[in-house]
Amino acid sequence: MGKAELEQKSDSVTVIIAAKDEEGGIAGIVEQVKPYADEVLVVDGHSKDRTREFAGQAGARVILDNGKGKGAAYKAGADDAKGNILVFIDADGSHEPDDIPKLVQQITSGQAGQVDMVVASRMMGGSDEFHGNVFNYIRMVGGGLITLVINMRYKTQLTDVLNGFRAIKKDVFLSLRLQANDFDIEHEMVIKCLKMGYKVKDVASHEYERKWGRSKLPTFRKSHIFLWQLFRM
Repeated sequence: MGKAELEQKSDSVTVIIAAKDEEGGIAGIVEQVKPYADEVLVVDGHSKDRTREFAGQAGARVILDNGKGKGAAYKAGADDAKGNILVFIDADGSHEPDDIPKLVQQITSGQAGQVDMVVASRMMGGSDEFHGNVFNYIRMVGGGLITLVINMRYKTQLTDVLNGFRAIKKDVFLSLRLQANDFDIEHEMVIKCLKMGYKVKDVASHEYERKWGRSKLPTFRKSHIFLWQLFRM
């Protein structure tokens, strides 16, 4: 599909994959999301391995972010995307690509009123990662606390505001004028959508354990960043 044709399609989908040093599985992720995307865009965080090469060979368009983190990659991808609906999915194989249509349909169907952003919920769909050790337990409790605070503040009933697997209208994303450059981009998106009157919904989706590489989530090292976003609500 050409650029002009893609931009004219009202429900065109760009799947954005933020990646850094994910050569172990990036090609597989690209292949898995391609059936559900009009465009696959890999935003590379200046990988030192062959992530960019393998992503391009698998059929993705590849751009570089500014090296500041996951949030910066989200913003670079949204700015460059040709689709009108953006789907963000992690590069580590933990998300279920087959659930992409379920997320997109919530935005395009209009059956339950206008939905502007949809978050894939691990609380409803289950997670293989939220168990087994203290690190994972703290992640689960911390995410639940952040979700609870947001629900109390905005009188919502969301179940998972931190999952990176989500869909959002491109014009809504750009209107948020997001500031976060790291993992806190995820709950900043939710907070600003709710603050600006956009409708946010979550749907069940299962999370698997990371299938390769190592986690880059700064649970302890940058926990103050997550708390700062909550204080700014």
